[in-house]
Amino acid sequence: MTTREIIRSARPLRWATIGFAASAALMAGGQHLWAQGISGHDSNAPVNYAADRIEVQDKTKRVVLSGNVDITQSDLRMQAARTTVAYRNAGDIQIDRIDATGGVMVNRGGESARGDVAVYDFNRNIITMTGNVALRRNGDTLNGGRLVIDLDSGLSSVDGRSGGGSGGRVSGTFNVKRRN
Repeated sequence: MTTREIIRSARPLRWATIGFAASAALMAGGQHLWAQGISGHDSNAPVNYAADRIEVQDKTKRVVLSGNVDITQSDLRMQAARTTVAYRNAGDIQIDRIDATGGVMVNRGGESARGDVAVYDFNRNIITMTGNVALRRNGDTLNGGRLVIDLDSGLSSVDGRSGGGSGGRVSGTFNVKRRN
């Protein structure tokens, strides 16, 4: 084979490699774009809640909400079948974390995340969702087993190995702007 033939035969591989690299960059960019929308969240804002049933467990410093749970903080909204709110009472109530189960949805603006379970850690300003995680933003999707959102930095990561039906992989679809 001549050098020219080798170069010609390598072109499809080179274009496939470039396409793969571009897809990977788009995937990383898509994760980052979603996270940018969630960053800057005011985690010091009051937490409002509603549910079909609320049980205050004063001795254990927990509040259990069940049935159509709807929790909002500023423009962040969490919906689930059941949540447990752990708090401290140092003169005023301070929420440490919210554990949510049963079809958990987290929304902010036009962005949404869905999973089987979510933990909102107020001390670290991190939301972790596990089990059949799906991220949606403007028609773009990311699917995996676990999603971690850092509300301070806006950095999010999706892991496929943490459970769910993803088979150990992160998958998704990014829409490409049509060119004329």
